[in-house]
Order: sequence, then C-alpha cells, then structure tokens
Amino acid sequence: MTKAELKDFLDAKVEEYNHPRFLEDDPLQIPHRFTKKEDVEISAFLASTIAWGNRKSIINNASKLMDLMDHAPHDFVMGHQPEDLEKLSRFVHRTFNGTDLGYFVTSLKNIYTNHGGLEGIFTTYQQPDSMQPAISKFKEIFFELPHETRTTKHVSDPLKGSAAKRINMFLRWMVRDNSTGVDFGLWKDISPSKLSCPLDVHTGNVGRKLKLLKRKQSDAKALSELDRNLRKLDPTDPVKYDFALFGLGVFEKF
Repeated sequence: MTKAELKDFLDAKVEEYNHPRFLEDDPLQIPHRFTKKEDVEISAFLASTIAWGNRKSIINNASKLMDLMDHAPHDFVMGHQPEDLEKLSRFVHRTFNGTDLGYFVTSLKNIYTNHGGLEGIFTTYQQPDSMQPAISKFKEIFFELPHETRTTKHVSDPLKGSAAKRINMFLRWMVRDNSTGVDFGLWKDISPSKLSCPLDVHTGNVGRKLKLLKRKQSDAKALSELDRNLRKLDPTDPVKYDFALFGLGVFEKF
C-alpha cells in the first residue's frame, strides 16, 4: 500500500468509526451523560483511569462510580466529607480499589482548588509539539498530597517509558472537536496536533500490520514512532486515526 492509499484507507475507516453509534460500547459514553464542563472532565478522567480490561466491565464500574458520586462528580469532589469517602471504600475495578478512589477524589479537589482544574494543568504544561511532558507534570502534581505508594501506578508517566494510553485517551476526549458528537472539544487552548494516539493492544497490532509501527513493545518509544507516522498522514489531527486503528482491531479483527 502506498502512503496515499494508506491515507485513503484509514480516512475511510475514521469516517466509519468516528460516530456516536459506537459510544454504547465505549467508556466515552460516561462523560456524555453530563453537560456541566467540570462534570464531563471529572467523569471522563475517572472513566479513562479504569479503562482497561473488558469494556462491558469498564462501563458497568464507571457507572457505579457515578452512582457513588450521586451523578454530580464535581459537586461530590468539591464538597465531600470524610464519611463520603467511606462509601467509596468498597469500590473495585481490577487493581483499582476504594483506597485509590478516595485519593483520586481528594487530589481532584486539590487540583480544582489550587491548580485551575484539570484543564489548567495540561494547558499550562503543554509543549509546542507534544502533551507527553505535561502528562508527566500532571502526575507529579496529582500526587503532591500524602498518598499510598500503590495508588501511583494508576497514573502513567511517559517520561518513565509508559505509552500512557489512558491519559492520552482522556486528552483526546477533551481536546478533539465535537463536530461528530464523539469527542468533546472542551479544551480550546490545546491543539489536536499535539495529541498522541492511545496505544493499546488493538491500535498497536493494527499499526504494526500497516507498517505504521515497527517496535514490538507498546511503550513510550513505540508511541513516539506511531505519532510520527500518523502526523505524516494528518499533521493537524493525527489522533483521529485512533478510531480507524481501534475499529479495525476490535470490530474487524484486522
């Protein structure tokens, strides 16, 4: 396949899969239940944090999370008392448990109180051509309060070799425009050109088959390689190809 043929093929798949009908099987449906900006951000951040494993289980557990937060995540974060954290203590999704969730809520309150919210951190620390250093800085700020060591594994650090799939996915949701009713386009001061593809087993395998990716491990170096090649196809919105790569892998077993 020539570069032009590859672009035409992937553009057609983006058109097919970048569509709201796929939200019913995607964790992105969780923030679409809200209209208040901060509710969208917080529900999206929490849903993306637990977005690994079986997709049905992710959606079910993210829905339980919203139940526990009275379907008002921003109000819950900003107004919670110690006894409110107690009711979160029984939550579990794989290795993410109630202890982790309690810290996440506490840290989010600190972020919205003292750091201009989630958008404020990522906007402040973005770099001219990448969001990966901002993700690393976000992790540093996120864990500036006293916390258990175990909880730190639930926020990835690209500068320590991680592909940071879940935070890159969260950033895609917040930054890419909402013209198709899929992503939100809430954060206007970050360009989609800086985003990185959420690299998971599906996007990685399809990327390798299409020769967009040679590296076998799905780590930060692989993400950088995939980014370079996707930006050759569309330098202004490279992460739109996440839909194509993921769709080809999940729905077409490409």
